[in-house]
Amino acid sequence: MSEEILINVTPVETRVALVENGMLQEAYIERTSRKGIVGNIYKGKVVRVLPGMEAAFVDIGLERAAFIHASDVVPSQSNGDEPADTPKTVPDIRSLLREGQSLVVQVTKDPIGTKGARLTTQLSIPSRYLVFMPGVSHVGISQRIEDDAERARLKTLVEAAAAEDQDVQGGYIIRTAAEAASPEDLIGDMAYLHRLSQSIHERIARVQAPAVVYQDLPLFIRTIRDLIRPQTEKVRIDSRESHQRVMEFVEEFVTEFADKVEYYPGERPIFDLYSVEDEIQKALSRKVQLKSGGYVIIDQTEAMTTIDINTGAFVGHRNLEETIFKTNLEAARAISRQLRLRNLGGIIIIDFIDMEDPEHQRQVHRMLEKMLERDHAKTKITGVSELGLVEMTRKRTTESLGQVLCEPCPICDGRGFLKTTETVCYEVFREILRVNRAYDAESYLVMASQSVVDRLLDEESDNVADLETFISKTIRFQVEPFYSQEQYDVVLL
Repeated sequence: MSEEILINVTPVETRVALVENGMLQEAYIERTSRKGIVGNIYKGKVVRVLPGMEAAFVDIGLERAAFIHASDVVPSQSNGDEPADTPKTVPDIRSLLREGQSLVVQVTKDPIGTKGARLTTQLSIPSRYLVFMPGVSHVGISQRIEDDAERARLKTLVEAAAAEDQDVQGGYIIRTAAEAASPEDLIGDMAYLHRLSQSIHERIARVQAPAVVYQDLPLFIRTIRDLIRPQTEKVRIDSRESHQRVMEFVEEFVTEFADKVEYYPGERPIFDLYSVEDEIQKALSRKVQLKSGGYVIIDQTEAMTTIDINTGAFVGHRNLEETIFKTNLEAARAISRQLRLRNLGGIIIIDFIDMEDPEHQRQVHRMLEKMLERDHAKTKITGVSELGLVEMTRKRTTESLGQVLCEPCPICDGRGFLKTTETVCYEVFREILRVNRAYDAESYLVMASQSVVDRLLDEESDNVADLETFISKTIRFQVEPFYSQEQYDVVLL
């Protein structure tokens, strides 16, 4: 599998595209005016303790207070290899925090929608191969490193190096990128993390809450730290200054990838390569067209994301069951890509077309699982339910692509649809009757959009005449070009 990373840097925003086999798979956008804060460490102040929710609000200097749950205040004592869903005893939040208390916290989830940032006191400082966790004693390892011998080698190396340095108190998580890393690389990472941790603690002692004490790297450097892998063929950057900064980072931390990073000076915009711009625009649409003729509908709501599959124009060749099976298989591949590309998180419900054959259900489910293995975000997927639904979760730490690039429509207020002109006309009739009972006027002027006025004067003209007769008043109409289809006013004359 060929893989390339394209980085587009401008003064106002940075955009990153991860391309696999010539197809856009993931897109990341960071704007200068609204940078993500996941991974940042703050010295905050507890402003409100909520015993009923076992949580507290913490002022970290943002517009909205951030949220921390009691389970995120208690330092983790797990060994790093335990399942994430291991039951934990949560103490009373009042025994952990009090209002006005200073607290060192790290952001685990950006503010999304109306919700503030999510926090934890379990600090973690990432580097290329390791994550350092001050105050924790264990060494964990990524579940994505599957080779038992390699897992044992890495864990032994890190444990031995940590035991030699008694001055540093903390644990480590060995990242997926550490697979096949040399002892020198790991020890170099540990030394870097120790220096960074020391500087963070010195700043914590100096600053007054609320204040930021550590900010994660900018997007174009995080990309090199987190996304570049041995199978990455090229990393192209269209900014000479950013390319220079990336090369400095590469030469210090990941020298083996130095020959893969290049400056792109081409006149053609870098995101026009592989039609990245077009793919981003398509990712904002509800409908995803499948090559067979079927299609997928993706609806993102506050509570969850729902995905529906339809055969559309695909009529198949053998029988209905085979047609449904092939459509679902193709949809499973498309859905896994769309989840990554759109950065959809939280609860996701997939409504595959009903399949009678249990073997077909198993194959579609396995295809979805296989495709999700490439996902950088943590996912959890259930089997096909009695209703034919597949339920899954995908870890959400930042806003989705649609939330970053779009805002709710001011016309429909985010509903996604408008009242019909017929509905608005009947609302106008009811408003005229209501006003006529309350006030004494000689006539009425209805101000509305062009489409509503056209219907009032055409299809509804008989009803308008009947209404004028009923109230014994004249009704006039005026087009307001700046009114939306749902807007209208009834003016007394």
